[in-house]
Amino acid sequence: MLYDTIVIGGSIAGLLAAREVARKGFSVLVLEEDAEIGTPEHCGGLVSRNALKALGIDEYTILTRIKHATVSVLNTTISIDAERQDVVAIDRRALDKYVAKQASMNGADIMLMCRARSFAVKDEQVKVDTGRGIMECRVLVDARGCSIPASSGKGFLPSAQYEVDHAPWVDAGRVEVYIDQDRYPGFFAWIIPSGKGRGRVGVSGKGINAMERLEGFIGMKEMLRDCSSNGDDGSDDGNSSGGRCVVLRKVFAPIWVDGPQRPFIRERRVVRVGDAAGQAKPTTGGGIYTSGMGGVIAGSAIADALEYNSLDMLHRYESGWFDLFGREFERMVMLRRVFESLDNKAIERILLAIRSEMDEISVSGDFDFHSFTMAKMLLSRDGLSIVKAMLGSEFRRFLANLAKI
Repeated sequence: MLYDTIVIGGSIAGLLAAREVARKGFSVLVLEEDAEIGTPEHCGGLVSRNALKALGIDEYTILTRIKHATVSVLNTTISIDAERQDVVAIDRRALDKYVAKQASMNGADIMLMCRARSFAVKDEQVKVDTGRGIMECRVLVDARGCSIPASSGKGFLPSAQYEVDHAPWVDAGRVEVYIDQDRYPGFFAWIIPSGKGRGRVGVSGKGINAMERLEGFIGMKEMLRDCSSNGDDGSDDGNSSGGRCVVLRKVFAPIWVDGPQRPFIRERRVVRVGDAAGQAKPTTGGGIYTSGMGGVIAGSAIADALEYNSLDMLHRYESGWFDLFGREFERMVMLRRVFESLDNKAIERILLAIRSEMDEISVSGDFDFHSFTMAKMLLSRDGLSIVKAMLGSEFRRFLANLAKI
């Protein structure tokens, strides 16, 4: 059967693209190599409700609302009020399943346990070689994830994330970030709650054994819990079982941090979306909103191209995505370069310098476009002096880039 569009990869970007194409009445097939949509879950599940609304998602499972976030380095911790930004931790597996339902209700077919081995553009069709035979389409959506840009060997970081329970050191309303350029170079360790004593705990960093570092991080948290328990009044909060926290799921996956990989349109009929197009945030690796909007914009452009039989209209996708996110990603790439050049002491000095400004930064912050908040941190007097010393001749370019905010 010849489909109008085949989508390789059943994560949120590919599913949203499928939904948008099917919504216009065109035939769509989604190929997912795993046995279940939403599994394995690579994402931390943090998103703003405004972002979900923009993606056209009106049903999702909120695990917990995020009231504040803390950032720690050495002996310094700052707290950011996240309540005003309406950030929530969601069940990402349930989210992907809901978008799959949206796509299916609009007419898309979803084929599980079907891996695309390869594809090739021939004449006016794309032929996809799968374990179930050759399938054909007019436009192909490549949503295979981080494995595509990461195959170059550059621009990605190894990561590990565990889903844990019975961990009293997980605060239901607080996201925690731990920066340590020695243990997690170029990235950090994180705790994203999904409830009291439950959450996702992970680490990433350049050239590290992510599982080993994550085991060490959890071990440190458990040790601190034990020390605290030995000094308490003997009360039990219902989560202290005396043993280690329970690990329910382990996920190991690369995090893409090198920004968008242009062009998004390959061989005229192949459209890359999500992590396959490098649409994850270079600063945090998050991508529900940025990758999801990639799927929405791509799907709309594909539907128009099919309707008017004009492949040139596919390029509206790339220009539309960059109109929305281009400047933000340019700043995030620059901020990542700055961060990678700083050691722990320099980062601590910056956090100390902005501690008194955190109320203002919290009010003006935007979770979905957070380069402004991060830039505000660096624009403190101490922050600028540190960055100037680190960047040298690139300092003027850095300031010019931030001046566009």
